[in-house]
Amino acid sequence: MNVPVNRAVALPFLRAAADAGPHESPLSGLPLTVLVGVTGVGKSTALAALQAVTPAMKVLPDRREITDAVMIWPRAGGPVTDREERFRLTAEYRAEHPGGMAYALGTLLADTQHWGHQPVFDGLRGLEEVQYAATHFPTWRFVVLGAPDAVRVRRLLGRADTFDQVAGGTGQELQKALAELKGVQDVFAPSELDDLNALTDQGFAAADILAKVKIVVSERRNYDPHAAELFLRMLPPERALVLDTVALDPAGVAANVAAWAGEQA
Repeated sequence: MNVPVNRAVALPFLRAAADAGPHESPLSGLPLTVLVGVTGVGKSTALAALQAVTPAMKVLPDRREITDAVMIWPRAGGPVTDREERFRLTAEYRAEHPGGMAYALGTLLADTQHWGHQPVFDGLRGLEEVQYAATHFPTWRFVVLGAPDAVRVRRLLGRADTFDQVAGGTGQELQKALAELKGVQDVFAPSELDDLNALTDQGFAAADILAKVKIVVSERRNYDPHAAELFLRMLPPERALVLDTVALDPAGVAANVAAWAGEQA
């Protein structure tokens, strides 16, 4: 059965309610495995590894779907694809509900006949979310993935994701447009901006480079992945696995996640 969290968007076998029905459990009390990281850090690889070692593990609707159902539609009254506008609306939700996505997940009941008792969620971002989750939901455990921002831009350029959209023109010469991008100096060093500008020599379109840099800058304005990682490193190792997805290739990430998940199973 599909039970709507609001009138516009339905989440399968999940609902927001105070009283659990037969075979329902609050996500807040289940041993949920949570992937932590911003766009382009390698969460898809980690998720595949988790599913390989625990084939019965069910993956909850992802962050985008939860965001649409709980945060976007109730405020916008319809779909929002522009990433900057989505960030604005989710910031409003976080202002009302400290913990943001972690709070939203904690309000949901899950039909355990469908989701089982050890689902996985992709994912949480930033210190506020992980701190809230780790403090309020002691059964949750975390796989933390990190990569430098310049690496994330290159990874985003290497994939076609229709969600990664930012409205706005890209008619200016790339180097000037990058330098004028609000907040870019807080994220990228001048030498990194030069390297990103030089990606046009590798065949990438200037408009695509600028769009991906905007995504990374926007995320960093809203979430601090480094603060989240530092906080989760203080948890016991059985609750948090922290991986550098640059130092480890995809096979290494998968092996580490699989070994950790196997120990916790």
